[in-house]
Amino acid sequence: MADGYPLVPQELPGKFKAAMRRLASAVAIVAAKGDAGPVGMAATSVTSLTADPPAVLICVNRSTLLHGLLVPTAPLSVNLLSRHQQDVSAAFGGGVPQEERFRIGDWQDGPGGVPLLAGAQANLSCVIDAMLAYGTHSIVIARVLSAEVSEDVAPLIYQDGAYL
Repeated sequence: MADGYPLVPQELPGKFKAAMRRLASAVAIVAAKGDAGPVGMAATSVTSLTADPPAVLICVNRSTLLHGLLVPTAPLSVNLLSRHQQDVSAAFGGGVPQEERFRIGDWQDGPGGVPLLAGAQANLSCVIDAMLAYGTHSIVIARVLSAEVSEDVAPLIYQDGAYL
C-alpha cells in the first residue's frame, strides 16, 4: 500500500482482462508520420471527449513505436474502420511488421502528411493537446482539426478476440 491504494489481489489482473474482453469496441487505426515513414497501430480505446473543442481521447501503450511520435502539437490521424477492413485491423494489430502495414488498405496523405485510410467510417485529422502517463499507457487528448465521414454506417466491432 505504498501508493495509498490497497494491494491488488493476485487474481485481479486476469479477471480484469477477461472482463474487458467482453467490452465490444469499434476499431480505429491511429497513425502519425515518423522520420522513416508512417507509423500506426490498431486501437479499441478511442472515444469522443468533447464537442467544444472537438477532441478525442486515445489510450496508447508506451511500448509502441507510435508512442515515441506522440508529443504535444504533433499531428496524427484516427481512422475508424469499416466492417470490410478486418485485414487492415489485423495488420495494424501486430500481424504485419510496421514497415509493411501501410501497404494494406488505401492510404492517402492528409493534413500535415498524416496517413488517412480511404473507405473508413470516418477520418479525423488531429493534433495532440495533452498527454498523461498512467500505468503502462499514455492517455492522449487530441484536438480534431477536420473530419470526413462515410455515407454508410457499418463499423468494425471487436470483442473477445474476434470481429462481430
